[in-house]
Amino acid sequence: MKAADKRESQLVEADRRPNAAKRARRLLANNADAMPVVEAAGPTQAREVQAELVDPSPRGGLLEVFQQRYVLKLIVSRQLAQMYAASLLGLAWSYVQPAMRFGVYYVVMGFILNLHEGVPFFAIHLFTGIVVVHYFGETWNGGTRSIWGNKALVQKMRMPREIFPVASMLVAAYHTLPQILVLTLFCVLAGWHLTWGAVAAGLLGMLILVTFALALALFFSALNVFFRDFQNIVQTIMQFMHFLVPMMYPFSRVWSQHEAHPILYNLYMANPVAQSVILLQRFFWRPIIDDPSTLRGRQFPPDMWERGLITLVVCLVLLYLAQRFFSRVEGKFPERL
Repeated sequence: MKAADKRESQLVEADRRPNAAKRARRLLANNADAMPVVEAAGPTQAREVQAELVDPSPRGGLLEVFQQRYVLKLIVSRQLAQMYAASLLGLAWSYVQPAMRFGVYYVVMGFILNLHEGVPFFAIHLFTGIVVVHYFGETWNGGTRSIWGNKALVQKMRMPREIFPVASMLVAAYHTLPQILVLTLFCVLAGWHLTWGAVAAGLLGMLILVTFALALALFFSALNVFFRDFQNIVQTIMQFMHFLVPMMYPFSRVWSQHEAHPILYNLYMANPVAQSVILLQRFFWRPIIDDPSTLRGRQFPPDMWERGLITLVVCLVLLYLAQRFFSRVEGKFPERL
């Protein structure tokens, strides 16, 4: 029975093949009649390119990043959308961690360890340092991960690759700006009276902070493409950064040790983040103190301006070197990603 069915199916298949061939030849003939072939006539022109061949990879560096502001805006918007996707609180998460950290430090350092003694308006003194460290940590940490996190765009699109660390810096500024507004409001309520010296200190502190953070973001973003350990190194360092700047304790405690331990003092003051905190405390915290006699010890280094200007120059040199290093190794990014 099975043999008979198999023989019958073979006969049907044999009859179907000639019919299929006939239908294909008929369809081809109909198409040939419906679409006649027309020969193109006329003179042909040869295309000549007079321009030089240009490398398609970008070489403009940071200057090209700010020339392509529209692309930079799109990258920043994309990063913000990724951060707040499927989030109920959204931007409020940027304040949860600083608020919790402020509460813990204010209670533990201020009242349990009594580090607030001799520091009027200790909350503003502390919150200024938290804002500075938060901005620096988010820029450095986000910039280090920026190239690897956007590897699809790095491999497919022609754009200056420095745009990703710069976008991380702008995202950090977007999260930090409302905190600065809150800090400013508290200072105004406490009787803030600005002077030109305070304004100059604030500008110098911000320039040092932004320049140093961007230099590290460029340098570590390139290194993180080759060795993923660098993002863990950044996280480890940032765990101790709050203790390496005078925010939970006044600068007077650091100054009291400068004669006994001059090397440690100079190493401490070589930290650009510590100098940024000191300069911004000079801008936010110092102008609300009406009676300087309430301060115990020296609250600011005697060579604050000299150290600040030298540190700014050093940070600019570091930014230049980081840009040169980034440009030198970015050609290897696609193959390593």
